[in-house]
Amino acid sequence: MPPRTPLNPRPSIPLTVVTGLVLVYTLLPLAWLLVNATKDQNGLLDSFGLWFADDTHLWDNITRTLTYDDGVFVRWLLNTLLYVAAGAGGATVLAVLGGYALAKYRFPGRRAVFAVVLGAVAVPGTALAVPTFLMFSNMGLTNTPWAVIIPSLISPFGLYLMWVFAAEAVPTELLEAARIDGSGELRTFFTIALPLLMPGTVTVLLFSMVATWNNYFLPLIMIKDPDWYPLTLGLNAWNAQAQTAGGEAVFDLIITGSLLTIVPIVAIFLLLQRFWQSGLAAGSVKE
Repeated sequence: MPPRTPLNPRPSIPLTVVTGLVLVYTLLPLAWLLVNATKDQNGLLDSFGLWFADDTHLWDNITRTLTYDDGVFVRWLLNTLLYVAAGAGGATVLAVLGGYALAKYRFPGRRAVFAVVLGAVAVPGTALAVPTFLMFSNMGLTNTPWAVIIPSLISPFGLYLMWVFAAEAVPTELLEAARIDGSGELRTFFTIALPLLMPGTVTVLLFSMVATWNNYFLPLIMIKDPDWYPLTLGLNAWNAQAQTAGGEAVFDLIITGSLLTIVPIVAIFLLLQRFWQSGLAAGSVKE
């Protein structure tokens, strides 16, 4: 039995119990979703929510979800991918460029930019929703994909994260050595700085993708045409149609659609987990 050291402490029973409760609280909704995605409409109403029904309808539910209402779910999925690729991808590019510039260049107004970024991080997105809607309405961009993509390009938290990461991950001496050897600023950035920034870049990309994928309030106020709905608004529209006169209740399709909605983001999270953990841990240990 290894000796107990500060790095090998005695297991704490209360802490273990609390951790187990948090784990159950976190996984219980996912387990409920997985179980109920295998049931049809009658099975949802007649069986226990945390256990399977007598018959399994998972494949049938998936097929009906993808083909219901002329395959509108696929259209919403493509819309979401568009918003994530253009919004989250663009936000990551701007955060990397802005964070690197703020960390490695000295220019007038740098402190003012720092104050603006910190202030923007503290402002909730819902507080800016109405002014953003009025501005886009005056420009005639509401009810178009641009009304979702353009606001998603702004990520104050991503900019601040890349700023801090670039200050620690990219040595200034390395950049000066490259300049002495005749390397231009663009070549220095792409060949030296960008590889060193990759863990932070992936971290910001992951945060931006999750935020854009789950975004509900911004598309709700900007988009009125169902053809441009993301998955979040589309599934809510299916849920709302059961409350209208003559509307068809499709709760089994809503649950299956919710399961299909989280599969891509979970897969991306697992694929990028190695880079994400590396980015968060960078700079935490001083040698």
